[in-house]
Amino acid sequence: MNNTDEGRLIIVSNRLPFTVRRKENRIAFDESAGGLVTGLSTFLDSYKYHLAREEKHVWLGWPGSTIPEECKEEVRRRALAERGSYPVFLDERDMEQFYWGFCNKTLWPLFHYFTTYAIYEEEFWQTYQRVNEQFCDALLELLKPDDVVWVQDYHLMLLPRLLKEKSPQTLIGFFLHIPFPSFEVFRLLPPRWRKDILEGLMGADLVGFHTYEYMQHFFQSVLRILGHEHHMGFLTLPNHVVKVETYPMGIDFKRFFETSSSPETQEERSKLQHSLAGFKTVLSIDRLDYSKGILNRLEGFELLLEKYPEFKGRLVLILVVVPSRIGVLHYEMMKKQIEELVGRINGRFGSIGWMPVIYQYRHLSLYPLSALYGLSDVAMVTPLRDGMNLIAKEYVASRTDRTGVLILSEMAGAAKELGEAIIINPNDRLEIAEALKEALLMPKDEQERRNGIMQERLRRYDVVRWATDFVNQLHKMRSVQEKFGERLVPPPVEKQIADEYGRSTRRILFIDYDGTLVPFEKRPQLATPSDSILELLQKLAADPCNTVVLISGRDKDTLERWFGVLPIGIVAEHGIWHREPGGKWETFGPYNKEWKASLLPVLVQYADRLPGSFVEEKEYSIAWHYRAADPEHARSVATELMDNLVQFTANIEVQILKGHKVLEIRNAGVNKGGAAKYWISKCARDFILAVGDDWTDEDLFRSLPPESYSLRVGMTKTHARYNLRNPDQVYRFLSNLAQAAREPRCQV
Repeated sequence: MNNTDEGRLIIVSNRLPFTVRRKENRIAFDESAGGLVTGLSTFLDSYKYHLAREEKHVWLGWPGSTIPEECKEEVRRRALAERGSYPVFLDERDMEQFYWGFCNKTLWPLFHYFTTYAIYEEEFWQTYQRVNEQFCDALLELLKPDDVVWVQDYHLMLLPRLLKEKSPQTLIGFFLHIPFPSFEVFRLLPPRWRKDILEGLMGADLVGFHTYEYMQHFFQSVLRILGHEHHMGFLTLPNHVVKVETYPMGIDFKRFFETSSSPETQEERSKLQHSLAGFKTVLSIDRLDYSKGILNRLEGFELLLEKYPEFKGRLVLILVVVPSRIGVLHYEMMKKQIEELVGRINGRFGSIGWMPVIYQYRHLSLYPLSALYGLSDVAMVTPLRDGMNLIAKEYVASRTDRTGVLILSEMAGAAKELGEAIIINPNDRLEIAEALKEALLMPKDEQERRNGIMQERLRRYDVVRWATDFVNQLHKMRSVQEKFGERLVPPPVEKQIADEYGRSTRRILFIDYDGTLVPFEKRPQLATPSDSILELLQKLAADPCNTVVLISGRDKDTLERWFGVLPIGIVAEHGIWHREPGGKWETFGPYNKEWKASLLPVLVQYADRLPGSFVEEKEYSIAWHYRAADPEHARSVATELMDNLVQFTANIEVQILKGHKVLEIRNAGVNKGGAAKYWISKCARDFILAVGDDWTDEDLFRSLPPESYSLRVGMTKTHARYNLRNPDQVYRFLSNLAQAAREPRCQV
């Protein structure tokens, strides 16, 4: 473990690893179960040995019950002192609508592709927002400088952004333990909800998923809903960088491997062997949940007995269903269906001396569970959709002699790691039956070969390695964020620029428009200047020391209509047209536009192919806009169009510019840099400033004298000296300059 001098690690989850309850007028703490609790507890036990500080980690979450007001202080004090935990107190109604409502009736079914089960209730959503805010408030009470926060799972997807807004310097990690669905499923959420959820997650510095597939689904939704493209797993936002990565959660391999040989397990196993002597055993153990495919595996087992009667009287399915979400309608219905199907199979195939399905509806502690893992010849893990599924890994880890066969659904995240298992589609009952036959007849040496490979993999990448990799990457994000922030104009530099501006007497300001003074719009005509923008330009231009030049890619007629009354210089079509304050429009040289006739039909053809795209024709250039089009489709079509245009224009004196969601064709040799040199050459300047937002402005930045100040909007690589986050920051920056001007002492 690295980073021994860092602050505490704060784990945040919906539930604490224990439940608090009142027992005979005193407070009692009961241990909680579950893969997340067990896995993180194992990691934290390891983590503490690598840190020198007294306070090593804190676990924040709901204590599992409604705590009376008079007991809250005692619970908070004891939880922190005895368990290193910090409780978040929620009332019963909020928990009902948050956990049983939005989490389990909206997010859980939707993210597991049970779309018809999902309920879209506005009150649930509002409670989900409120509870996430309560978790944020509790974190702020607890947070110290240099603490690192790791948020767990779908219950708290709004929390990273809420915390980042209140504590921008805090490193925040988020891990999703369930699948992230495809865009077509995720978009079923109401637009407000899905947008807030994605923005909530991107408040984190590091977002983790179990598999590459889930990560790609996330990127797809971020692109289509928020318009952000990733680069090598990084999303660059106005305020910070988000790293998105896969970390397949492991298990405590050593614990399960060693427990399998413990005296307690052997005692439990002896009892089972006595009652199951002479039978081949197939194990199915899962929580009661419609996503687990329990009915599918029962039907596959039934088909096996029907199709291959030689297994009758020789095979037993041990079906353990662990109670879950008792009282929820879909779960109660499913429990009834399971019990009816078990009864049908036993009634159809069973006899006095043999019951094909042994059904138990109960929790299992470690030693009975380990005994079942070690005894069963086959384990069936067939979820219809599962984030990871640790049962599959626990079974493999418990096979100390490397025998046994795992049948695993391709819909489980674990299937990406356990490829040596028999991988099946749980919706195909025949495939389940055939997989059972293959598993039951598999030679011992083949079992040992497969399990040996899987065990080595699980031993190397256990739960401690999983969490350690995540936390170490989260710590590395601090340097990434610091490097990101270095490009921004720091307050001392902003003051230096303002001071130089105030002292100077001959200034020129080059200011781009779209993406710089105003945000981009889906349609260019919608980006009309506001009164505040016009007033700012008027104020800057009114200073006799200033020459203000609006330098844009737009056509001259639009710029004239919007800005013609202002006493400013204007450059249109990236440098083809220019106009002195109050003067007439002129070109910088003779330009050819005959090529437009042959290229315009090409752009129109692609606009017809891509819904939402359109062609804008200017006097000496043509632009194909695709901002309003589907982003994934647009990306591929734009690439194809770019390749075709390169071929079409090979013998034509034009150039192709790829701007922000736009491809533009214009005369070769025209750029903003040439226009800027014209304005600078008119007289000596003691202060030059340029502000732009895309690569068409890079020509402008490169053309300026070294002592000039250049600012690029957006966090990206640039020839500009500094970056600004967004048009709002540009407006504030220019407004501050206007305020910094002294009494004029010059004539420009």
